Formats: sequence, structure tokens, C-alpha cells
Amino acid sequence: MTNTTADTDKDNINFVSNIGTLDECDASGYARVALGSEASNVDNTNDRAEFDANDVSFTGLGGNATRAIQGALIFKFVTNDSDSVPIAFVDFASDISATSTQIDIPWDAEGILQLTQA
Repeated sequence: MTNTTADTDKDNINFVSNIGTLDECDASGYARVALGSEASNVDNTNDRAEFDANDVSFTGLGGNATRAIQGALIFKFVTNDSDSVPIAFVDFASDISATSTQIDIPWDAEGILQLTQA
């Protein structure tokens, strides 16, 4: 939600539990959603690797979150937040209302993440 520091914490963030303020959605009906159909691809033409997955939907939300929703944290889940590794924070173009009862995240057609060689 909009109080998270997942988008600004930079030092010593090795695990989800290291994020200063996660501020995960507190709307009733919220549950974490696993990415599906993850795929990686090497795009030699553009000198990059691409990561993609199916679009994500959070359905059945109570519309009663205490703050607007700012973005989504992508992480590799292991056992719990203490050993799960953050990969990226995807900041939405605009915050999603706290009264939303469904949140859909349509990933970009070029993928969720693109890594280029420096």
C-alpha cells in the first residue's frame, strides 16, 4: 500500500523481512498470489533477457483497505518472509483506490522484467 518502503529501501534488503515497512494490503479477502506460467527468454536482437508470467488478479477484496495500493512486490517465495528473496517492486502508474474489490495487474507485453548487460 502507499506506506510501503519496498520501493525505496535499497541497502541490505536480502529478504522480504528486511523491508522496513512492507505495508502489505490489509483489505479483507486479500491473499498473496503466486505468479503462473513464468517464462524467461533471451532476446538477442535487443541484447537482453526477459522475464514474464501470466497477468495477476486479486479478487474478492472487501473494498476496505486502509490505504490506496501503490504497487506489487515480486519475490521468490521459499518458506516465509525471512528466507524469501525480493526481485522487484513494480510501481503502478497511479495508485489503486483502497475501496477496490478487485485488482488486475496486466503485465507489459514485453514482459515483467528486462535485464540488459551493462
